[in-house]
Amino acid sequence: MGAFWRLRIGAFASAWVIVAAHCTSAFAQSSAPDSSGFQGPSSVEGELGEEAAIRKQAPQAPGTPFKSRLFAPWFAFKEELNQRTGLQAGFDYTAFGQHVSNSPGERNAAGGIFRAFGTWTLLNRGTSSGALIYKFENRHRLGTEVSPLTLGFEAGSAVPTGVPFSDYDWGLTNLYWRQNFRSGRLNFIAGKIDATDYLDVYALINPWTSFQNLAFSTNPTIAAPDQGLGVAGGAALTDNVYVVAAINDANGLARNAGFETFFERQEYFKSVEVGLTSSFERRYLDNVHVTYWHADERTRQGVPESWGLAFSATQFIGDRWLPFLRAGYSEGGAALYRQSIAGGLGIRFENTDVLGIGVGWGQPFGPDPREQVSTEMFYRWQVTDVFALTPNLQVIFEPANNPDKDTLAFIGARGRAAF
Repeated sequence: MGAFWRLRIGAFASAWVIVAAHCTSAFAQSSAPDSSGFQGPSSVEGELGEEAAIRKQAPQAPGTPFKSRLFAPWFAFKEELNQRTGLQAGFDYTAFGQHVSNSPGERNAAGGIFRAFGTWTLLNRGTSSGALIYKFENRHRLGTEVSPLTLGFEAGSAVPTGVPFSDYDWGLTNLYWRQNFRSGRLNFIAGKIDATDYLDVYALINPWTSFQNLAFSTNPTIAAPDQGLGVAGGAALTDNVYVVAAINDANGLARNAGFETFFERQEYFKSVEVGLTSSFERRYLDNVHVTYWHADERTRQGVPESWGLAFSATQFIGDRWLPFLRAGYSEGGAALYRQSIAGGLGIRFENTDVLGIGVGWGQPFGPDPREQVSTEMFYRWQVTDVFALTPNLQVIFEPANNPDKDTLAFIGARGRAAF
């Protein structure tokens, strides 16, 4: 990467840092999900915990999102149901629209996702609880020819710019048993799972509330499969050291049960992670970890055997700033990138708003790959305790699959109602 591009990237990052410095509010609470175990912020329990934290904000606190009276009886009913039966249910609808400045194909995309998800604690609601976790989704386009997930590829980006807004109608993306021991410090799941709930997790990984570009969510050097059958578990070896491991169906699909691919094809994605953290409660805020993964050859799809290493580091500074640094390397060609480096900054304010900026470099596979630089900025405005609006700007330099263009600009907005 030449000096010219380094100067352009540095100028871009500096501009966003200046914007961030003018936001003086502080974090009011931890960004770690309010759930036990090692599920990440994008997991069912992580999102239920985040939504509960937003609703608990004191209504009289300056700048906090106002509370919707319309949904007050609904939230009271859900809380009573949880207390009575152990069922904690959530619903949300998220829409995302995006426009790209240049593209040999489509230039606009819009999509929506409806989800019904929850946890049903059936065994011991105390420190060694067992629960059934479920999530149904409907992903669809909203009046455009392509979904936001594919718009980046249409324009020539090597990584998607609209994760996870695909188009597959209804799918069962989670149905598994979660068992905790030692207040979640020993944790297992088995069933239909999402590999990214346990894989290379950090505080800003959730595409429903944070970054939309894959360069800043799941590491693009990791060939993470879609949702499918699998097992995963994590253990806090000490207050500061943990290990997480998983085996997933490499051919997982949200629309299929997955028994045939898991038990008959026997092509698996395996991962193991070792991490350091300041405490179990801050495991996604003060965190340094290394992840090793291996994917079997997928014979029917012609995908080769692959493996890789990923690194991630975050530090919650002054209970206000969350800088992050992530990197990865892979061999085999199953992932989008051979190697990548990404860094950025998250700021969470006392009214639960979130500002995020990121800059990432990646080298795709190929004999003479064009190295791509992806940048993103978002601001999640929590308008009410139910609705959040998130404008999003992405600029891609030297798009890997569009050699005729030096720069692509993506302007988008995400709206999410969680009830």
